Amino acid sequence: MATSSIFTQVKITDPKKAERFVEALESSERTRKKPSAPSIPILSDKKAIRGWIAKRGSRQ
Repeated sequence: MATSSIFTQVKITDPKKAERFVEALESSERTRKKPSAPSIPILSDKKAIRGWIAKRGSRQ
């Protein structure tokens, strides 16, 4: 999804469609997933970086 789409103006004139839109937003909020990792690990050790690259290359 393009980031510019979050700035789009939404105009809903039908009350039933507005209610369904709000329900969809609320449902999305209830079912959103948490990130699998709390943070991105930073590798600064040369051996660790080489090992990560080697492991990554072996999957291909």
